[in-house]
Amino acid sequence: MHSSVKTDFDIVIVGGGMIGVSMALAISSLNLRIAVIEKVRREHQSQPSFDDRSTALSRSSQSMFTALGVWDQIHDASMPIKSIHVSDQGRFGFSHITAEEQEVEALGYVVINRVLGDVLLDNAKKKSNVHFFCPAEITSVEFQEDYCNVKFKSQDSKNSISSQLLIAADGANSDIRDSLGIGMKQINYDQVAIIGNLLTEKPIASRAFERFSESGSIALLPINKGRTAFIWIVPTKDAESLMSASENIFLSAMQEVFGLRLGIFSSLGERVSYPLALTEAQRLYSRRSVIIGNAANSLHPVAAQGFNLGLRDVATLAECIYKETLKNKTDLGNSNLLFEYSEWRQYDHKKLKIFTDGLVRLFGSQRKSVRILRNVGMMYFDLIPGFRKLFIKHTMGLTGRLPRLSRGIAFK
Repeated sequence: MHSSVKTDFDIVIVGGGMIGVSMALAISSLNLRIAVIEKVRREHQSQPSFDDRSTALSRSSQSMFTALGVWDQIHDASMPIKSIHVSDQGRFGFSHITAEEQEVEALGYVVINRVLGDVLLDNAKKKSNVHFFCPAEITSVEFQEDYCNVKFKSQDSKNSISSQLLIAADGANSDIRDSLGIGMKQINYDQVAIIGNLLTEKPIASRAFERFSESGSIALLPINKGRTAFIWIVPTKDAESLMSASENIFLSAMQEVFGLRLGIFSSLGERVSYPLALTEAQRLYSRRSVIIGNAANSLHPVAAQGFNLGLRDVATLAECIYKETLKNKTDLGNSNLLFEYSEWRQYDHKKLKIFTDGLVRLFGSQRKSVRILRNVGMMYFDLIPGFRKLFIKHTMGLTGRLPRLSRGIAFK
């Protein structure tokens, strides 16, 4: 099933975070030789994929992990979202969405990144055809007609491996994307996300809350041990003072925006922050190479769609590779495969960029006409026939042409 040129690996994945490891797992059943190169050990504090932040998994992501045989482990460590309450500070409209009305057991699941990352990595490392190089840092990538050559440094030694296909899964600041000459468009939101966890006086149970304000938004999500994860979007000018504020001052400021729907906030955990921008790669592939996850698109977290979008990248690319392995004299780096992946992903990427950017601008606008539109939209969201159901299908990742893994169908 391999091309006529003998390579060390069929596929090299650069980036061993949650998207890169998910990619390795997704294609591990295809009798391929897979290498994963990651520069930061998972136990290191600077490893962003395995920290104490939380991730909301959509329905399509749940289906994919079910097809890969790891959902039961993730489910045991996650909390279901059975309802979502969306409101706008100081406005009369709000919306309430439930799993029951959508006829699903949960609208999504919330899991700690560190736990999710451990499940994915532990399962990937059990695959005999997946080889990890970590810590290892790429020094150069050279492309030939029939293969690519990846050079990297690992523990004071220099290494070189060849493969048919290179997959860049190394995040929003992707070095591989830059080295491929793929340009990137960026919109700076002049906002910072502050992330952490706390206790609420009234149990959050299996509910999620999104509270918009003129300065940003607060999302509250249920996590294990009765605690609540939060993502607070604030203007960049306010971020430094909030990050350095005492626990009482910080919680009081957040309480003022969110209100008392869950009672008094207390017991603040560690806070982390990062600046927010919308980044978009100008194309998704180059010679014998393709980019996925945040390397391709990095979204505003307002609708918790970024990681789920990246998993659909994984599922789609895995299906393109799967179909190629069914052919004779396969070359996994051929231009037809790369073009098919790119074309397939265009709709989903464009839809989510418009959706998340639109929410940021709609709820961040100070114009009176926009505020009126926002109020009316919130009030009538539940009343427009079919719109509510379609909106939820989009947020659960169930619209458009879905690859088989996103529909819960494993490769045979």
